[in-house]
Amino acid sequence: MNLTEIEGIIGYRFHDRDLLLRALTHISYANEHGGESYERLEFLGDAVIQLLVSERLYGMGGDEGVMTMRRQKLVSAEPLEEAVRRLGLQNYLLHAGGSENVGKKAISSIFESVTAAIYLDGGAKEARRFVISNLFFEVGGDRNYKGELQELLQSHGMHPVYTMLEKKGEDHHPVFCAMAEADGLTATGEGGSKRAAEQEAAKALLDLIKRKKIS
Repeated sequence: MNLTEIEGIIGYRFHDRDLLLRALTHISYANEHGGESYERLEFLGDAVIQLLVSERLYGMGGDEGVMTMRRQKLVSAEPLEEAVRRLGLQNYLLHAGGSENVGKKAISSIFESVTAAIYLDGGAKEARRFVISNLFFEVGGDRNYKGELQELLQSHGMHPVYTMLEKKGEDHHPVFCAMAEADGLTATGEGGSKRAAEQEAAKALLDLIKRKKIS
């Protein structure tokens, strides 16, 4: 298994590569060849993802019911599986037997186990970056900050201007930085895609405009 290649896809370089290897080991492979499967990491990863997504949703605002609904949408098996398939991590899963023995549950579990491995190796900051970049922005929340900003500014005869500042990170896991400008104010945002970066910039600019009006 080419762990360096996998690290490039994930966008994180491990200090303890055994964690990464364990995160990609199915129970069928562990039973046949020995070693530990990803099941314990999956257990921890589920809790870490719940926390990080809840933290993000709390910062977005909304009441408890709205936050709960959004969290359920983001952390269910389907979006986790989609995130794994976008990254192509299912291709690196160690398992016994044919690919037909690896169901959707096993594939979605990879996202949880890899998140836990990153969390144990690099802490909450790196785990947060992985989860938000690959799950939250790709699946999307219910709020469209660019649309909200456009609507607010149009009511005052203005419109926002977006500029893509830079692209950084690995080719398999880019991080884009965008700037939004309007009403003499500027704000920046980062994300795993240009659209996600612009959404973050729009969100930050909305906050600035609202504070300016209050003050």
